[in-house]
Amino acid sequence: MLLFSHPKTLRKLLFPSKNYIVCFLYKDFPMFIRMQKFNYVNVYMRWKKDSYYDSIESINKSIELKSLVSLKNIISIAPNQCIPISTVSKKALQLDIPIRVATFLRQYPSVFEEFVGPDYNLPWFTLTPEAIKLHEEEKAVYEDYKFDNRLRLKKFILMSKYNRLPLKIIQGMQWYLGLPEDLLKNLEANLDQSFELVEMEDGLLGLAVNCEDKVLSLMQKNAIKRGVYSGGKMEPISFPLFPSRGVRLRRKIANWLDEFQKLPYVSPYEDFSHLESNTDLSEKRIVSVIHELLSLFIDHSVERKKLFCLRKYLGLPQKFYKVFERHPHMFYLSLKNKTCTAILKEPYCDKSAMEMHPLLSLRNKYIRLMKESEAMLKNRRQRKLTVVVEYEKLDLESEEEGTEIVESSCE
Repeated sequence: MLLFSHPKTLRKLLFPSKNYIVCFLYKDFPMFIRMQKFNYVNVYMRWKKDSYYDSIESINKSIELKSLVSLKNIISIAPNQCIPISTVSKKALQLDIPIRVATFLRQYPSVFEEFVGPDYNLPWFTLTPEAIKLHEEEKAVYEDYKFDNRLRLKKFILMSKYNRLPLKIIQGMQWYLGLPEDLLKNLEANLDQSFELVEMEDGLLGLAVNCEDKVLSLMQKNAIKRGVYSGGKMEPISFPLFPSRGVRLRRKIANWLDEFQKLPYVSPYEDFSHLESNTDLSEKRIVSVIHELLSLFIDHSVERKKLFCLRKYLGLPQKFYKVFERHPHMFYLSLKNKTCTAILKEPYCDKSAMEMHPLLSLRNKYIRLMKESEAMLKNRRQRKLTVVVEYEKLDLESEEEGTEIVESSCE
């Protein structure tokens, strides 16, 4: 009797583990629901710099390139493909340009050519022949990949709770999805009948998708190719891991990661209302959403702050960004350019995992053209310096001649 007098001793004898309590309390529920209880491990991994991902130019130059392409598009649709500076001088905030627009344009003489306009000697800008050539290539890519653009947009919308997203959210993600800027200006011409313009709860106009077919994520498609997934619900799929050099996991974290990989895969296109928050299974759903989202983006990266506007619509928790810190083998956080950019490692470590979009190679061509501006500006500075030196030399010679004349007159 004395042996069972203490309530803790009695509890240990009756229920030796917490997991047994879970199974006892939820024995009538499916196994995947029982797994969620008391199954969240709070792990923390220190961020480690990786020069390989920090040196990807298409990501590092993405912010400047986005503003440059937007200005290029404004000039390309103008009469005679040239504009006065007054047309864009007050659009710095809209174009995400942190400096004066005129200063930005003059930083890239290989893309924008400046000349004096017909009225009031105002500066005008047009495109260089090289920029016009790239613009024509870009138009051809958008035309050839029109169906792919619709599919990307459709998948992006289908990841939301109710298969609908506000137009302003879609507009903010057009650059990452590789969609043309004028896509939303003429919906009937650019989209098919599966898209529908709707009014959202908060009074905003939105775009909805009607799709009865089952949509598979990239993870599911690749798992089917490898023969490790049959297409059923709640089957486990392991995420591909790509550890950075020098990153080692402690045994506790490594064990947790092994168990995390064995959990059922929750597709970002499936209903997740049965999942409870703060469980490893709900976290696996968050990872699958971020993984699929980054796989849809052209360069498989995005500024982390841009994802916060999607949290409400994709059903992500308030601190969803912690998955980047808890899964450094899948994602990398680059801190370059005074911002935090989330990068999916898989496409940069396994070229066969996903096909490279031709728009990405075109953006790299734009970046190479932007780099030519540095040499052009350097040559201009050198020429100005040479002219200044020559003027100073002439002034010095004229002063010496004047001194000789004065001396001869004095004699």
